[in-house]
Amino acid sequence: MKNVIGVVAGVGPLAGLDLQQKIVSQTIAGRDQDHLTVLSVSRPSTIPDRTEYLLGQVAKNPAFALAAQVKLLAQMGAQVVGIPCNTAHAPAIWDVLTTELADCPVQLLHMIAETGRFLHAHFPAVQRVGILSTTGTYRAEVYPQVLARLGFTAVTPPATMQETLIHPAIYHPEHGIKSCGRVTDRARQDLLTGVTALQAQGAQAIVLGCTEIPLALTEKQIGGTLLIDPTLILARALVREANGRKLRPWP
Repeated sequence: MKNVIGVVAGVGPLAGLDLQQKIVSQTIAGRDQDHLTVLSVSRPSTIPDRTEYLLGQVAKNPAFALAAQVKLLAQMGAQVVGIPCNTAHAPAIWDVLTTELADCPVQLLHMIAETGRFLHAHFPAVQRVGILSTTGTYRAEVYPQVLARLGFTAVTPPATMQETLIHPAIYHPEHGIKSCGRVTDRARQDLLTGVTALQAQGAQAIVLGCTEIPLALTEKQIGGTLLIDPTLILARALVREANGRKLRPWP
């Protein structure tokens, strides 16, 4: 068992808080003292934006700052670590990160791989999986590559919708969730438009593939289409690896 959980919590700050809340909700505990130890580091100012890096808008790979924070968590005593940022799992970032952590004595969980395994285990009837994400995750095809290996067919919004509605729901300076620090009505409505578009392509489940999106789409399903929350799945994986006896049964 790896009893101490570490969270890289500043990518973004709301997502880090959401992950910690979900760790608590997925832990079997009858009193404060029964909960697992969770160490959290939120230093968002030190980590370049992951999508901006993938789109060539910033030169410095966020992997180095992410690795520094994972190493700090390890020094603090963390044994199993999660990063609640889907875009950070793009190979151009993740592969550098894991190389930087080659000698770091922590288990770093891969949120996208955990999500794929969760879908495969719990929803075997699902074949077509929609993806809502940042444009960085979208262009890097992070989810389609993982899901294809498990036999799923991934579907994504049209490129124009991705650029004008889905990504701005996260990043727009006036209504984006990251920019506003909350879910705006415009952001939710634009994401719901994305859900409708994916349903029209036959999506039986939709992965909320940016950790700000589950803050806006809290339903378990919409119109019969399952909504899959990778933050919740990562929380369950962290509890499982820290102390599997404390993991709440699913569902």
